Amino acid sequence: MYGLARSLLFCLDAERAHDLSLKAIETAYRTGLNPLVATRPRALPTNVFGIKFDNPVGLAAGLDKNAAHIDALGALGFGFIEVGTTTPRAQPGNPKPRMFRLPEHQAVINRLGFNNGGVDALVANVERSRFKGVLGINIGKNKDTPNENAIDDYLFCLERVHALAGYITVNISSPNTQGLRDLQEEETLRRLIGGICEAGEAHASRHGKRTPILLKIAPDLSELELDSIAEVLLASSIDGLICTNTTTERALVAGHRHAGEAGGLSGKPVFEKSTAVLRGMADRLDGRLPLIGVGGICIGSDAATKIDAGASLVQFYTGMVYKGPALIGDSVEAIRALRSRATA
Repeated sequence: MYGLARSLLFCLDAERAHDLSLKAIETAYRTGLNPLVATRPRALPTNVFGIKFDNPVGLAAGLDKNAAHIDALGALGFGFIEVGTTTPRAQPGNPKPRMFRLPEHQAVINRLGFNNGGVDALVANVERSRFKGVLGINIGKNKDTPNENAIDDYLFCLERVHALAGYITVNISSPNTQGLRDLQEEETLRRLIGGICEAGEAHASRHGKRTPILLKIAPDLSELELDSIAEVLLASSIDGLICTNTTTERALVAGHRHAGEAGGLSGKPVFEKSTAVLRGMADRLDGRLPLIGVGGICIGSDAATKIDAGASLVQFYTGMVYKGPALIGDSVEAIRALRSRATA
């Protein structure tokens, strides 16, 4: 069924197809037709960050930026949902067209630029939802906020979402907001993470609920930069790391008519690079921080490879564009098989 729907959707502009896909998932959920869209996988309980996940396979941020479809997406069988990126104020993002499919490579290039309705709109949607699973909320800064004031935007969002989130992701790794990746520089990152974690502990005391805080990094980092990030994280009270966001590298899609489009490349071409960063950070952190592996998961065995590389949980988004919701169950079963082999 998804194969037919994909053929129709791929006739449309990528961003238009994205919006229609969300509407279709929402309609299926509200009309009780969800079993025709996805079969929920068998549970595979996983405990990370002090949280029990029904299974270790999650939806990456970016699909549901405003948390408007949490219930419907949760019904597909994900073990957790991450929404956002959200910013303090609503912003339109970059000019269209800004999303491009590369079907031959099972890839997407996007330069959306944190288009969203603002954190208060996201909070209102979360409060209206009936979703009882684990909800991650991904926070960022507004485009017109200078980097020297970036922490103010992150703290603003943190305060708004802290009581509602299962965990919070600090996004400093999108390539589509000018200068954002500069926040990964060692001393800048040290100050940013220190301030955010300190505020998180204050919110925990106030709300009587501690919400784990994670950092999401780019795949386009040198070994020395990864060394520095690991050092900062180990000296902080951050709870986990997500490896990785999209890449600006185009070597694996060279020659494609969209290869020259600015933005982040996701999907199959980023798999090896993102997994190498994941494995490298797992070695550097030596089990002291849990990791989420994301980037290029297109078949179930890709998810298992991320776990084998050091991830406790995995996420995808672009893979579902090409494979549909069946990728959720395939990934859960591949991870289940990996665990069985490990304990045999």
